[in-house]
Amino acid sequence: MNPTQPAPAQPTADTVLADVTGMLRTVLAEYGDDDVVIGMSTTFNRDLELESIDLVTLAGLLEERYGPRVNLAEFLAGMEFDEIIELTVGRLVEHVVGSLNATRAG
Repeated sequence: MNPTQPAPAQPTADTVLADVTGMLRTVLAEYGDDDVVIGMSTTFNRDLELESIDLVTLAGLLEERYGPRVNLAEFLAGMEFDEIIELTVGRLVEHVVGSLNATRAG
């Protein structure tokens, strides 16, 4: 994954999932867990066991790739604690696609 590469013109769940998976592998590599299976139903807490600092790292990678349109902190701030605990990769992917498409439509 090349973070300097422009985001796709029409982001789809598949292209964003591939990007997010690459970002998660970068984060997980610090723990030696970069071979874990990541899919739309993978949870950040239970499956990947990410810490809050890992989400900060992920937020930075998302912004580097997609710009300020995709704000992970803002996305999480709108959730209840239980929702954050149960957050799936798929829900993040949908948020990224929605953010990018909303910006484009605006």
